[in-house]
Amino acid sequence: MDAQGRGRAGDIDPADQWVFDPETGSYELRLDHAGEPVTTPGSVPAATSSPASRKSARPPASPKPKPRPGGGAGGRSVPGQRGGGGGRRAAAKAATGRRKPKPKKTAKKKALMWTGGTVGVVLVVASVGGYLLYQHFNNNIDKVDVGINNGAVTKGPVNILVIGTDKRSGKGNTGYGDNGSVGHADTTLLFHVSEDRTNATALSIPRDMITDIPDCPTKQKNGSTKTIPGSKGVRFNESLGQEERDPGCTWRTVEKLTGLKVTHFMMADFNAVKELSSAVGGVEVCLAKDIDDPDSHLKLSRGRHTVEGEEALAFVRTRHSVGFGGDLSRIELQQQFLSSMIRKMKDGDTLSNPKKLYGLADAATNSLTVDTGIGSISKLTALAKELSKVNLKNITFVTVPVVDNPAEGKVHKTVVLDKPKAEPLFAMVRQDVSLTEVKEKEEKAKEAADAKQAALLKGPRATPATVRVKVLNGSGRIGAAHETVGWMQNSKGMPRTTNGGNASGGKKDKTVLEFAPNQADQARRLADDMGLPVDALKQGSTDAAPNAEMTLILGADFKGAGMPVSAPKKAPEGIQKVEADDKNICAK
Repeated sequence: MDAQGRGRAGDIDPADQWVFDPETGSYELRLDHAGEPVTTPGSVPAATSSPASRKSARPPASPKPKPRPGGGAGGRSVPGQRGGGGGRRAAAKAATGRRKPKPKKTAKKKALMWTGGTVGVVLVVASVGGYLLYQHFNNNIDKVDVGINNGAVTKGPVNILVIGTDKRSGKGNTGYGDNGSVGHADTTLLFHVSEDRTNATALSIPRDMITDIPDCPTKQKNGSTKTIPGSKGVRFNESLGQEERDPGCTWRTVEKLTGLKVTHFMMADFNAVKELSSAVGGVEVCLAKDIDDPDSHLKLSRGRHTVEGEEALAFVRTRHSVGFGGDLSRIELQQQFLSSMIRKMKDGDTLSNPKKLYGLADAATNSLTVDTGIGSISKLTALAKELSKVNLKNITFVTVPVVDNPAEGKVHKTVVLDKPKAEPLFAMVRQDVSLTEVKEKEEKAKEAADAKQAALLKGPRATPATVRVKVLNGSGRIGAAHETVGWMQNSKGMPRTTNGGNASGGKKDKTVLEFAPNQADQARRLADDMGLPVDALKQGSTDAAPNAEMTLILGADFKGAGMPVSAPKKAPEGIQKVEADDKNICAK
C-alpha cells in the first residue's frame, strides 16, 4: 500500500474511494472516520451477499485425518454424514484399500468460490485504502489555532472568512517579486450564508482600506499565548503578517468592521489559485479589451478564455491594465473569476466525476490553511455539504463601499469606509436579507412566517408617554443602555423608560423586545421609533400587570440611539456587485 492510498495488490485508485450516492446525484468519499459511511467486510452490500460470499466468510474446515497405511483395518466413519453412509463408505474403502476420488468442482462452483474470495480481498483493500486516503487528505491540511473553536456546521448563519495571502515563500509562491515576504491579507472575502441556506453574499474587503485593527491574542509554538497590540488608522491588509499577526487578527478585524460573527476561516496562497484552477479543468473568463500586463504577466486578447495555472494567477493579480488600475478594479476581476469557478464546479462534471473530485479534494486540502474547527477532511466535507445547499443564482459578490481617503492629496493610495452605504449593507447581511431576487420554496415559507410575525405590528400605537420599558445592554458597546434611555426620554417623549444595566449571559447577537399581549400597543410604538425588525418582537402568552415594564435587550445589531435596527430591503444605490450566475460579465 503506498502513501497515496493505492493498494498495489489490487491497483486500487484513490479516486475509486468516491462512491456515487443515488439520493444526492453526486459522488461521496466513503471513509471509516468521524461518522462517514464506509463499506467494510462487516457490512457487505446486498449485491455481494451471495451464497458464495457468505461461504467465503466461514472459517476453514478442520483438516481431514490422513488415511492409515493399508487402509482396511484402521478405517473410521467420517463425522457429520447422515444415514450411516459414512460407515458404508468406510467399509467400501477398507475393501478396496484406497480412498474414493473427490468429485471435481463444476465451473459454476469455481466461479462462486473465486467471486467470494475476491469480494473479501477487495473489501479489505478498500477499507485500508479508504483509511490511507482519509489520512492523506487530513495530512494535507494546515491548521491554525486562533483561539476560537466553532463547530464545523451551525444551525444559524455561516460566515466564512476567505483570505488570499501574497506571501512569497513556499511551493509555487516564489518568482513574483518581494521574495521571502511573510504575506499580508491581499485578497479578503467574507462569505455569508443565510440561516435558511437560500442565499449567500460574499463581501470583498479592499486591502488598502484604512481601518482599526484590534488587539489580537496569538498562539505561539511553545503553546503560550501572546497578545499583539492593535493599531489605529492602518491599511486593512496589515491585519495579517504585520507584527506577526495570524489569521485570527484578520478574523477579529472583520468582526469589528462588519458586526458579523465569523464562523471559520480559510487561507490560500498564490499556489492555491494555480492548483485549484487546474483541478477544475480551467476557469472561463471574459475581457472587454486586449490585456498585456508586464507586472502580472497576463497577456490575453479581447473575448472569452479558459485560464488555469500560471495564467489564472496572472488574471486575478492584474490591476494596472483594467478599470482605474487599482485594487478595486482587481477585485472585480477576482469576483468574475470566483463566480465562474463556482459555476464550473456546480454545472460541470467536477462533483460527479470521481477522478476530478479526487483532484479537486487533493488540491484544496494541499492549498488551504484553516482554523481548527474545520481542520479535518470530515469537518470540511460537512461544511461543504451545508454550503452547497445555496442555489447558484442566489449568490452575490459585492465590494464593501469605500471612498478615496480625504486625508491624502491629489494622489490617492488608500480608501476609507463609505459609512452611509456600508452600514445599511452590513445590516442587510447581518439580517440575512438577500441581494438577489430569491424565489425559492424555502424563501416563500420564510415570507409566510414573517407575515405571521408582522401581524404583531398591525393595530393601535400607544402614546409615547405611556410606554414603559426597561432597557438592558447586550450589545457589547459600553453605555448603550444609558444612551438609549436618554434618547427615548429626551427625543421621543418616553419618560417611563429605565436603565436595567447589562443583560445576563453577556453579549447578544440580536436586539429583542419582550412584551405581554396587553402591551402590544406600547411595543408597536417602540418598534416604530427604534426601527425594530419584526423578528425582534417576542410576545408572551399571558397579560402583564397594569404598570409592568416591557424588556428591551440591545444586541450586537444595535448601532446607536436613533439608528434603525432593522435592515433595509434593498441594497444601497451605486454599490459594486456581481451575481454568481451571470455569464455575461467582461472585465473592462
